[in-house]
Amino acid sequence: MLPRIVVMGRPNVGKSTLFNRLAGRRIAIVDDTPGVTRDRKEVVARVAGRDVLLVDTAGLEEAPPDTIPGRMRASSEAALRDADLILFVVDVRTGLTPSDRAFAQWLRRQGKPVLVLANKAEGRLGAANSLEVYELGLGAPLPVSGEHGDGFGELHDEIREALPPEPEEDEEDDADRPLRLAIVGRPNAGKSTLLNALLGEERMITGPEPGLTRDSVAVKWIDETGKPVRLVDTAGLRRRARITQALEQMSTAATIAALKECEIAVLVVDAVQGMDEQDLRIARLAEREGRAIVIAFNKWDAVEDRAAARRKVEDVLTASLAQLRGILVVPLSAATGKGVEKLMPTVREAYEVWNRRIPTGALNRWFEDALTRHQPPLVEGKRLKLRYATMPKARPPTIAIFGTRAEMLPEDYRRYLVNSFREAFDMPGVPVRLNLRGTENPYSEE
Repeated sequence: MLPRIVVMGRPNVGKSTLFNRLAGRRIAIVDDTPGVTRDRKEVVARVAGRDVLLVDTAGLEEAPPDTIPGRMRASSEAALRDADLILFVVDVRTGLTPSDRAFAQWLRRQGKPVLVLANKAEGRLGAANSLEVYELGLGAPLPVSGEHGDGFGELHDEIREALPPEPEEDEEDDADRPLRLAIVGRPNAGKSTLLNALLGEERMITGPEPGLTRDSVAVKWIDETGKPVRLVDTAGLRRRARITQALEQMSTAATIAALKECEIAVLVVDAVQGMDEQDLRIARLAEREGRAIVIAFNKWDAVEDRAAARRKVEDVLTASLAQLRGILVVPLSAATGKGVEKLMPTVREAYEVWNRRIPTGALNRWFEDALTRHQPPLVEGKRLKLRYATMPKARPPTIAIFGTRAEMLPEDYRRYLVNSFREAFDMPGVPVRLNLRGTENPYSEE
């Protein structure tokens, strides 16, 4: 297990900026709006010469447990329980607040190693402004600037001293590489509730308020088969016309980035409302990125006419997502847990299809049969000659077809080949790429 370093502090003191600086890349969303980080965010990073699990947390606030700030604080406190080191961040520009003092007193009772970071201490007055932080009784503060990188050399030295001794390293087995799974969908479809149901704990903040998740949050998990999974909960994607605030634009960008990095996308759809155009846009986006998709038909327990609901979603998929024909749909209720146990076996099934390679011999037998059943059309009065097919890659399944002027093949015949391939080799619900490679006659210009 990697040592866990948890970044904590009240809202808007620069925790996420420090987190990104230590991680060496922009992972957490940073904005002047207080409370942007609502769920803790984890990433493996190289800090102080060793690999660690770096954890960014929501801002610590005094609030009733049933409010959003109260749930944010509970999430941060849960992160502290497994921490090997706490980086407690204060803002020296604004000076110590009663909240800083209250949470410092609370941290002293936890019995965890703590480094106090006097953030925003850039410039000549930075060190002088940080002297006040001695009052917290957590040791000498480290003047740093998450934005400019000031003081990070000393910070790495202090982290190296504070962490437990490094154990002997075990060689990682590539077979243990986790499946990368992104949970996507519209706001308030139940994405975070589903992630919590899969994990069996209140890992993500949930509630009736739409848009609670603002950033893409990755969680490592071992599923019921004992295999590792990297789950990513994402912010809800709204229609572009409704994305007005800069913060929401960054949340959308983080969601799209999660789609680019995942292998399988679970599209969470509100079964009561049914699939709408925005759900289809998200599915098309995942398809363009080459990701396999499984639909989690959430809130199934609240659907009155289930047969009608199934027919409706199947009609929408047939009419509007023909490029993902046969997409797998799992009805479930994330809130009650009913049907959730069927999701991961379905995801693994989609993953196997997405990874499947077809031998060249079998591929060309299919190709010859497809050409026999429907000959290529005439283009400019001449029939296209398609010669053979190969499968250069999977993830997603990709077919390369060679022939004279193959690149001129009309769109409807391309769709015929893709659908024929999908049916012949039982590949439902995954994107299929078709690359056409023409062969030129070297004497055509003579």
